[in-house]
Amino acid sequence: MGTAAAPYPPGADAPAGSGLSADDVKERTLAGLANGVPDNSSRSLWQIVRANVLTLFNGIVGGCFLLLLFLGQWKDALFGFAALSNAVIGVVQEYRAKRLLDRLAVLDAPRARVLREGQVQDIAVSDVVLDDVAVLHAGDQVVADAVIISGDGLEIDESFLTGESEPVGKGRGSTAWSGSTITAGQGEARVVGVGAGSYASRLTAEAKRFSLVNSEIHNGIGRVLHWISWALFPVVVIVTNGQMQAKGGWDLAFTTGAWVEAVVGAVAGAIAMIPLGLVLMTSVAFAVGGVRLARQNVLVQELAAVEGLARVDVLCIDKTGTLTEGRVVFDGVHAAGIPSPPGWREALGWFGADPHANATARSLAGTFAFDGNRVPAAVVPFSSARKWSAASFSSPHAAAGTWVLGAPKMVLQGNNASTGDVLVQSLRLAWAGLRTLVLAYSQDVAPERDPDDVQLPPGLTAATLLTFREKVRPDAAQTLSYFRQQGVAVKILSGDDHRTVMAVAREVGLDAVVGYDARHLPSDPHLMEETLDGLSVFGRVTPAQKKDMVMALQRMGHTVAMTGDGVNDALALKEADIGIAMDTAAPATKAVAQLVLLDGRFDRLPAVVAEGRQVIANIERVSVLFLSKTTYAVVLSIVFGALLWSFPFLPRQLSATDGLTIGIPAFFLALMSNPRRYKPGFLKRSLAMAVPAGIIVATAVLAVQVYSVAAGGFSAGASRTASVVTLSLVALSVLAAVSRPVSALRVAIIAAMCLGLFLLMTVPILQEFFMLEWPPPELTTASFAAASVAILAVLALSQVHARRYPVDRPAKVTQNSVARP
Repeated sequence: MGTAAAPYPPGADAPAGSGLSADDVKERTLAGLANGVPDNSSRSLWQIVRANVLTLFNGIVGGCFLLLLFLGQWKDALFGFAALSNAVIGVVQEYRAKRLLDRLAVLDAPRARVLREGQVQDIAVSDVVLDDVAVLHAGDQVVADAVIISGDGLEIDESFLTGESEPVGKGRGSTAWSGSTITAGQGEARVVGVGAGSYASRLTAEAKRFSLVNSEIHNGIGRVLHWISWALFPVVVIVTNGQMQAKGGWDLAFTTGAWVEAVVGAVAGAIAMIPLGLVLMTSVAFAVGGVRLARQNVLVQELAAVEGLARVDVLCIDKTGTLTEGRVVFDGVHAAGIPSPPGWREALGWFGADPHANATARSLAGTFAFDGNRVPAAVVPFSSARKWSAASFSSPHAAAGTWVLGAPKMVLQGNNASTGDVLVQSLRLAWAGLRTLVLAYSQDVAPERDPDDVQLPPGLTAATLLTFREKVRPDAAQTLSYFRQQGVAVKILSGDDHRTVMAVAREVGLDAVVGYDARHLPSDPHLMEETLDGLSVFGRVTPAQKKDMVMALQRMGHTVAMTGDGVNDALALKEADIGIAMDTAAPATKAVAQLVLLDGRFDRLPAVVAEGRQVIANIERVSVLFLSKTTYAVVLSIVFGALLWSFPFLPRQLSATDGLTIGIPAFFLALMSNPRRYKPGFLKRSLAMAVPAGIIVATAVLAVQVYSVAAGGFSAGASRTASVVTLSLVALSVLAAVSRPVSALRVAIIAAMCLGLFLLMTVPILQEFFMLEWPPPELTTASFAAASVAILAVLALSQVHARRYPVDRPAKVTQNSVARP
């Protein structure tokens, strides 16, 4: 029996070796062999600004804005502020993501303890150099890859790196990886990997690859903007030529100065084609969703993640820290086949109360009591090499004798029948996924021995078997049940033994028959996909395998979310469509995740899904408004340019109609409750409604202009006003069509917009600013007639669209859908 030696304090003489000298440290530092890691972001601020500002789309809008200002037509340049808002939001969001990535760091330890010139010194982590001798104590974090050169009961928690929840015993010659934590014992280790060459830094560097959430909404809108940007040039040429010809030709227009009005008309046609508010409205919807979730302790680090989780059809989860709380709890006592000797409960009470006990033994304290006044006569501390600990009590203590607590195979080394039965029983319990220890007893009181010369006492017999399990989060089972009901497949990817993972899977109600040992996972991509398709529980999964498995699921066409808390999860979270970090996650994991559950409650995720559904459904709804405007603008620009007619609107008039029929109502529609289940094909459905609706609007406006030209005698202002009235009425019918199902709030919004149109047409100051004049009765009648026919066409179109794309409306999804702990 023996006790552990006391750790030597900083500044004291080390018991072995002298470490590096000051000259050695200086030489290695100058050679670049120190532990500093370059803090390089994948994109600089200038690159972010250039990507979001210097685009073809912004160039066209900005050019039109500056042109109108140059011509003194500032009232027609109001659209420039919307374009500026889009660019600013894009830069801010991406720069925010850059800053999060730049702060990415695996190592939390502010100081390192090393042996130099015969003394233990506390230094900055960045000052550790190659070949330094690191002095390791319980509770320390390993700050650089190192090889153990001496140790006493040294155990290291590598769960953040490997996912393996049990501490790993380390002896001479084994490696201590940077980012791991010393849980027991002490020792010395020689540094063999520093800075960018260390294991943690390699994980960090790969996690720092810049990426944003793959958003179907952003991708769809981006494609539309790309198409429009390239279509603008030929359309603008057609419109500009038509405007000039309508003013008497190019020469006459420049001679008389009418070219200014022609250019304004051309700009109106170009700007009308661009859905300026759609990007802004999308960002606003995401931002409001992020604020709502923040109130529920869900941090949204990338706004598009709100949409992303609603599209997920496979949820990959880590076990330790996600399904479980990362701590061991006592499970139960199992008879060892013979009557237990007296005092076994008192003995277990001491093992649980031992200040040097490991996490498994400490979990006994809540069940078994110990009289702190009676200390054992001799103690053997737990060692991962021995896999047992022991305590001897003298008479008249109730637990007189020697008690050994440890792994059955290591403690029961005899060959008698009773020992064999206990070992078989312990193996059966282990196969059920339970951590199993045996409490064995000997009547002899072992004498105090040197800690390097400890042996099991003779005559040991099994007193009882003990089982332990990980503490499952109380909200895990209900949340997983919710996802299964929503058609989301759940896969557990853990670094622990697959039998242990299966035990947790059964406890949370996951329907899985067997667990799979990922050490046998095929490297061939197709075979890996087949394995993933048929199984749900995987153990012994390495960080690289987690990443590969996420990528395999994505190749199979799935949208994948990954949850985790360890550094071993960071690469998979980075690769997944949506990364979700728990509150206890490592800094690296939190930094690469799009969502962080700040209070660690797994049952927050259904609320995120509901918010994402609302964003997708509402953005799809309002996108019809913006894209219908783009459609009728393109049609009108081409037709009026081909006919050599003046464009029927001024830019300021389009700004007014956009605000009443699109901008203002879209803001409210984008924020309303909408639990509709996600379906792929957002852009296809939007265009299927928007393009025909836009053509209907353009046809109605064209009909009014044809009548105006055919009848003759109407002023340009009256003709424009008639077009404004026609466009506004038909566009409001499009608004009514996309606002279904009808509700009091939606009816109020539409009524308010109709009132706004009435005020626009009747209030003198507004008429003057927007250059509107009420048309003569016959032109007014033609305007209302064209609008009425077009409105009927829009209503018929909406009926056809609703039958072709029926809405899936599940039961309302809220936080209350999941039982709370």
